[in-house]
Amino acid sequence: MKEERKLTWEEHLAALTSYLDEKGIDLAYVAEPVDIAYLTGYSSWTEERVFALLVSRTGQALLLAPAINEGEVKQTSWADRACFYQDGENPWEKAKKRMTAWPKGFWALEARAVTLSHYRATKEVFPEANLAADISTWLARQRMIKSPAEIEKLQAAGRLADQALDLAFALLKAGQGMSESELALELDYQLKKKGMGDLSFPLIVQAGESAASISGLPSQKGVQAGDIVIFDLGIMKDGYASDVSRTVALGEISPAKWEIYETVRLAQETAARAARPGMTAGELDQVARGVIEEAGYGQYFTHRLGHGIGMQVHEPVNLEPGSKQKLEAGMCFSIEPGIYLPGVGGIRIEDCGWLGEDGFHPFTKTRKDLLLL
Repeated sequence: MKEERKLTWEEHLAALTSYLDEKGIDLAYVAEPVDIAYLTGYSSWTEERVFALLVSRTGQALLLAPAINEGEVKQTSWADRACFYQDGENPWEKAKKRMTAWPKGFWALEARAVTLSHYRATKEVFPEANLAADISTWLARQRMIKSPAEIEKLQAAGRLADQALDLAFALLKAGQGMSESELALELDYQLKKKGMGDLSFPLIVQAGESAASISGLPSQKGVQAGDIVIFDLGIMKDGYASDVSRTVALGEISPAKWEIYETVRLAQETAARAARPGMTAGELDQVARGVIEEAGYGQYFTHRLGHGIGMQVHEPVNLEPGSKQKLEAGMCFSIEPGIYLPGVGGIRIEDCGWLGEDGFHPFTKTRKDLLLL
């Protein structure tokens, strides 16, 4: 829970103020913690307590937070723009006293994040306010296009993910006979020792037949010679996520598994080379899907090609069949085709990256030719 070092949030907040003024909206009520972090640089999670950012079209901003967060907030540049409340106090009554000079007739709420009880509590204190507008779509759109500073943070997170994969491969080679769960636990422990314990999502380690179950949790199944093993992991860095998948082999594998691996690699690399602004997300999905279908494994590619990434590991845009969403420069997303054969296993290769005018630039650089351990 800390303020971002690079104040990219100041630009985000200024963009919100400009949007409100342009649309004639007096006030925005932002409630999703990750969106508050995007606009303030301050990250927290307050569970059921009210945690809100209020921003006016005339440039005022107020961070409304529980008193238990006061010490943290006062270490940030929001110390003078924060309002704290004790348990049992009405947070909106306290906020109202700080907002006497604000325009507050027409509000835009983050509808996907404001609960019904919080909506009612707000309306009770501001009965004359029109709470009809929704700021959710605008925020999602803003977060979809990353600034150069955000891309730098994602690149830094990607470098940590590459380091984590190196460690994972070494543990697998040294720990033959360990179960998937044991490998995941040991990897988690070693990452924490190296200061990389803030994971984007729980570690995924799947070997042999269990790798045919997409994104399943590590099991007690032992990893054996001849298994193909999927590692899917991500590390957080300065508030931004990474996500990478590699599939490796423990010893020699059958020619059939080699063929499947090379099909997935070709699909991933072909899609990465093809990605350009202006094509649709569905068209890019079909580039990879077409490679897999041509090889005869189309029915075993059972998920979308990719997802957006940023402050969260899964964000818009979604690279899925039929999507008409236009890809734009500055979007950051994964390219992760896979083939999953029941009773045999699964293979997935994933890189996240950013889309420039000249194409896709991956955040992760770990080799993609099949590694035999």
